[in-house]
Amino acid sequence: MQAFYKRILSSCAILITLNSFAQDANLLVGTYTQKGSKGIYVYHFDTTTGKAIELSHTNNISNPSFLSISKDHQTVYAVNEDVEGGVSSFSFKNNSLKLLQQIPTKGAHPCYITISPDQKNVFVANYTGGNIAQFYRFADGRLSTVRQLIQHEGSGLNKERQDKAHVHGAFFNPEGNYLFTPDLGMDQITAYPYKASANPVLQVDNAIVLSSNPGAGPRHISFSKNGKLLYAIEELTGTVTVFKFEKGKVNKLQTIATHPDDFEGQPGSADIHLSPDGKYLYVSNRGSENNIAKLEVLENGLLNTKNIHYFSTKGSKPRNFTISNDGKWLMVANQDTDNIVVFKIDPTTGDLKDTGNQIKVSMPVCLVLF
Repeated sequence: MQAFYKRILSSCAILITLNSFAQDANLLVGTYTQKGSKGIYVYHFDTTTGKAIELSHTNNISNPSFLSISKDHQTVYAVNEDVEGGVSSFSFKNNSLKLLQQIPTKGAHPCYITISPDQKNVFVANYTGGNIAQFYRFADGRLSTVRQLIQHEGSGLNKERQDKAHVHGAFFNPEGNYLFTPDLGMDQITAYPYKASANPVLQVDNAIVLSSNPGAGPRHISFSKNGKLLYAIEELTGTVTVFKFEKGKVNKLQTIATHPDDFEGQPGSADIHLSPDGKYLYVSNRGSENNIAKLEVLENGLLNTKNIHYFSTKGSKPRNFTISNDGKWLMVANQDTDNIVVFKIDPTTGDLKDTGNQIKVSMPVCLVLF
């Protein structure tokens, strides 16, 4: 009888352990390091309770603002957003990061980094440098020196913010055959055909330009699941523009404000993500707004111009935010108030509910949940 109870207890322990793992997720946080941050932080995120516990952090890594992680979750890349721009590579094992290398990006203030879907190349957007840098990715996770550097040239209507090219991101479409690079300074998004087997890998001569309205300042992008529609958040006008991109042809379908009609402040939109089910589009607004705006996506992919809902981010200067793959959680990084706020997403309405759970960390910029 005693052996029987031992077997029952053992089985229960296994089930509890498996259930615990099913509730587990990891969260990486990239930061600015001017106010004492250690760099990149690793947290355990409980997908049942919405609570996070710090597991580890790096040391003496300068301004690892934006991050990207490999599909096998074994390598993490971070830009070092400094005048002498750099990229740092880390191995990720046992919930901790080990520095592999640091190399220059050949552009000032890199602000975004992405890994190609085939995992063969890494691309960095240098904001002040106004260019895109490409690195080959080796089997051990290390990177080559810059192999292709594409310099943007141009300016925009806003003389203070658009005096020159300012590349603000690098986003692959779902098919993985185009790299889209929004340029805040030039009011355009350039789509470069991507071929991993070619040299160079980005086909500059066949690039396609998507134009924002003058003075808009495109910053980040979110794609529909089929890749035919892309939603661009435009920082300087606080607008979202919807483009149709199919078979190399572009149509601008819609531009909609992400703030109320009576808003009189200076827009400062930052990030944009579609919900996993594609029903809602969320954007973050900084400045005097400090909110997440929720827009309904209609069946044709356009945005409902009515009933935009706004949710306070419970902090100041919301930058990047992330949505869990199951669509249940949204976390937003408030740079100026040193807090990451966890929201629960209503499965019916898409509304955000503050859970009361927060992560205190200095100057959070980028969130990667996996």
